[in-house]
Amino acid sequence: MATMSPAQQAPGQVRQITVLLYSDDVTVRDAVRLAVGRRPARDVEVAAWRECATQSAVVEAVENQHFDVLILDGEATPMGGMGLCRELKDEIFHCPPVLVLTGRPQDGWLAAWSLADEVVPHPIDPAALAAAVSGLARSGAPA
Repeated sequence: MATMSPAQQAPGQVRQITVLLYSDDVTVRDAVRLAVGRRPARDVEVAAWRECATQSAVVEAVENQHFDVLILDGEATPMGGMGLCRELKDEIFHCPPVLVLTGRPQDGWLAAWSLADEVVPHPIDPAALAAAVSGLARSGAPA
């Protein structure tokens, strides 16, 4: 399903997005999907999720498929989402916008180093996460 760029988006039209979600912890992945939901905003709908539990699966997916937003768990092991974000931003041409989940609010400086486009700390605040995903979807442009 094709996604319209922000310039092509007609007023009142719903933007369908695909989201890649990385965490080695299935409970974190479940919590993120539940918090974002199917419709994080009136004008944004998640058409598809792609879940990955390893760094290599994320890199392969991002190289071979289109995603509108990437959500990476900064607390994942053995490769944390912040290190993975930095790797993707450095190595993937037109890397999609990335949201990093940090272990605590004080980790924002690490997320800045990672070149993340958005940061949401644990524990997950559903409203903040949905707003961040919607904002990235609306931006439509890789950083």
